[in-house]
Amino acid sequence: MNVDTSIIIPAFNESGRLANGYQRLAPVLDDLDLARVEVIVIDDGSSDDTMSRAHEVYGHLPNALFVQHPTNRGKGASIRLGIAVARGEKIITADADMSIDPQHFPAMLAALDASPIVPGSRAEGRLIRYDSALRTYAGVAFNLVVRHYTGTHLRDTQCGCKGFRRGPARLLALLSMVDRFAFDAEILYLARRLDLTANPLHVSWQDMEGSSVHVVHDSLGMLRDIRSLPRTTYVNPVVVLAPDVTVEVVGAAARQARLQGLVLARGTMDSLLVLPRDGSLGGLGVAAVLDGTLRTAELAELVNRSYEAV
Repeated sequence: MNVDTSIIIPAFNESGRLANGYQRLAPVLDDLDLARVEVIVIDDGSSDDTMSRAHEVYGHLPNALFVQHPTNRGKGASIRLGIAVARGEKIITADADMSIDPQHFPAMLAALDASPIVPGSRAEGRLIRYDSALRTYAGVAFNLVVRHYTGTHLRDTQCGCKGFRRGPARLLALLSMVDRFAFDAEILYLARRLDLTANPLHVSWQDMEGSSVHVVHDSLGMLRDIRSLPRTTYVNPVVVLAPDVTVEVVGAAARQARLQGLVLARGTMDSLLVLPRDGSLGGLGVAAVLDGTLRTAELAELVNRSYEAV
């Protein structure tokens, strides 16, 4: 049976929170049909026993995948990897503790029929209400900075729960550069540049203890990354192919070239197979097999196309 939905869980030193997260998720997995859902746990170079604990908690599921970074690279790098291997046409990213109530997942999946990106939003009006007034209004200030540099109008860019269609998710993952917590803001910035609609879904949440986020240190790093977004030039290698080339044919050539996690950006005049930035060598092989041309493409060339995961 084909997988329809992929749930990606990035985890860094989350050994103590995985079980409680699963207890919150389990009832929803049953409602979604376990045979058609895959859970992908990305251990981001943890120094505890996160990976073995993930196997204990999720290993009994019919479609569970466990991947491990050898060293800690960051939330963004982990989600990119999860998107690259995801099989479901709809993807949800979720924190290991499932602080966003998984009961919202079915509504998020339904909303993806109308919008390619459905970010969860914890905002109530203009605020996300944290456990202290200081943190709440610091969050407002941070959001103002994010909105200024990214052009997004969303009140909650950092919610760990987001829904994506797989094709647009693959494109955003291939284009993005930020490895750590500003990844969320970068994804929304890229979505705006690509004219991809991001319609938020209000979600309820619990502010769980034990987060790996260090507020001062990580906030400063995020601000540096966010300020750099408008100055970043996004260029990826692409293989230019015929407009009617099939995903099956492209997929076979990509596997032969040992490339994974690609997207076909299909237009009226041509189709661009978007590659990772280190994928040019494999792209030469694909171009030779499919009579294509390897070159680079900027963001503007990828707008107003349809996106199919390869």
